[in-house]
Amino acid sequence: MPAERVVLATRNPHKVTELSRILVTTGVDVSLVGLDAYPEMPEVAETGLTFADNALLKARAVAAFTGLPAVADDSGLCVDALHGMPGIFSARWSGGHGDDKANLDLLLAQLSDLSERGAQFVCVAALALPGGSAERREWTVTGVLAGSLTRERRGTGGFGYDPVFLPTGSSVTTAQLSPEGKDAISHRGRALRALAPVIAEHAGARRPV
Repeated sequence: MPAERVVLATRNPHKVTELSRILVTTGVDVSLVGLDAYPEMPEVAETGLTFADNALLKARAVAAFTGLPAVADDSGLCVDALHGMPGIFSARWSGGHGDDKANLDLLLAQLSDLSERGAQFVCVAALALPGGSAERREWTVTGVLAGSLTRERRGTGGFGYDPVFLPTGSSVTTAQLSPEGKDAISHRGRALRALAPVIAEHAGARRPV
């Protein structure tokens, strides 16, 4: 019997690869595809005021469009000295969406004279089943990785703000970790691992016996 198909509400191949790795480590057996498999799916406007709002907006829309269980996440960097910003605006902090270099350049410039470097990566992951948003048809979990920000980029792995994020207790940034090492501690890894048993229970996924 083929594994249940679950749609990850992103066209970002990094996220599809990352969630696939995480689900393998948890033993959840699904056929995971991204939105590249549904090119006609319209973009979902992230108009929510919180990570949870945006994750659910995306998961609901993709589940409704595809008729399949959908997983979405919204995540970002919350900087203490910036009162929790960029937060939900992390991917478009410099104005354009997804310009990692410009976002990082702006953030480093904003913090250049500040000694307070505390920050957290936050991720909310959501699962929505097709058939509406009635009770028990959608779930959210949250993952947080606390740390601080370096003054210069370190490492070439990861994406986004990884080159300047130093997890608490670590001597290397998340961009200097292996993909597996990052998954083990990252905000997204924590959220998606917490969501894995929900996917197994409610999205028709199989676990090995």
